Amino acid sequence: MLDVNKIREDFPILQEEAYPGVPLIYLDSAASSQKPLAVIEAMNRYYRQTNANVHRGIHRLSEEATNAYEGARERIAHFINAADLAEVIYVRNATEGFNLVAYSWGRANLQAGDEILITAMEHHANIVPWQILAEERGVVVRHLPFLPDGTLDLDQLPHLLTEKTKLFSFTAVSNVFGTVNPVKQLVDAAHKVGALTMIDAAQAVPHMPVDVQAWDCDFLAFSGHKMCGPTGIGILYGKRHLLEAMPPFMGGGDMIRRVTLEGSTWADLPHKFEAGTPSIAEGIGLGTAVDYLTDLGMENVHAYEQHITNYALEALSEVDKLQILGPSAAQRGGVAAFTIKGLHPHDIAELLDKDGIAIRAGHHCAMPLHHQCGINSSARASFYIHTTTEEVDELVESLNRAKKVFRL
Repeated sequence: MLDVNKIREDFPILQEEAYPGVPLIYLDSAASSQKPLAVIEAMNRYYRQTNANVHRGIHRLSEEATNAYEGARERIAHFINAADLAEVIYVRNATEGFNLVAYSWGRANLQAGDEILITAMEHHANIVPWQILAEERGVVVRHLPFLPDGTLDLDQLPHLLTEKTKLFSFTAVSNVFGTVNPVKQLVDAAHKVGALTMIDAAQAVPHMPVDVQAWDCDFLAFSGHKMCGPTGIGILYGKRHLLEAMPPFMGGGDMIRRVTLEGSTWADLPHKFEAGTPSIAEGIGLGTAVDYLTDLGMENVHAYEQHITNYALEALSEVDKLQILGPSAAQRGGVAAFTIKGLHPHDIAELLDKDGIAIRAGHHCAMPLHHQCGINSSARASFYIHTTTEEVDELVESLNRAKKVFRL
């Protein structure tokens, strides 16, 4: 188990008050995690001491900045067990990772009648890029449904995953249900019919050990801001032979080998997909976030989140008229989305905010999931390494007070 009280000291914002005299209780880490002081200081140090562009200068500052930026890539690659640094592409976020694969790999390899399989529990980032591609190319997007308990309907997989399927793109952990999907099983099933796989790991990489080689996935994307890192930085992982065969996503500086007025040739991986001045401070910050999580131990992070999530589900189950979406704690990550009969999720969030409790309310960029559940939106509390049982207790008490306001 983690020393949660010690961890909380690492996050300056947790010492702040939501309102005068009202402590902050942050239960929205699935949307964006808070940042430890080490990450904040690493970015500040870059701007104060080594601020310069990377890859292009031979002066000291540029070399130091390049070493810090590329050193972060190396540690990130190790964190997810990528076989090669060239397989780790800096992007702005997981969403850009999906779009890069759709625009580059999809447009180079798919034609009318080919099929892409996703699931009905996906974040919009893993839906909309494929829909755009389908409209342009006549590609068919099919959907693997989920069961009432929030787990995938795997009995339908053989009917949907066929020789027509060229890509199976799915989430490792649902951002609404919290469902931890059987990634290796799904990847193996896709490969058996000759399909590639892409994993949405935005809710997995921050919370549990992820090994891309063990999963044998072809592409994987995640965001830095959900794993103690800064906004504006994320990672696309891809197997080297696939990335080498893909055309560039964007053109410009730093992604070229040679440019003439008649044409251009491309830089080697990973820079072929990293046009222009990158998010240097953010990349350095993400590397520091990886260091922080590595020091904690991802097995320890996952074990603690299972503990706090189980505690939260039991506590929330005692709230009358509250319905939790998704499976049991044993099958989910640190997310608890719920509804309260007679109370709109936005009203729940607003009333909880008065008690200093930050949660998410809405469709969580997963409108099809909510539609299949027969609801428009839900409230979502999400937990991380700094969440305490006392904060969960405060959440339950605040929910009961909210019900009294609406006489429920």
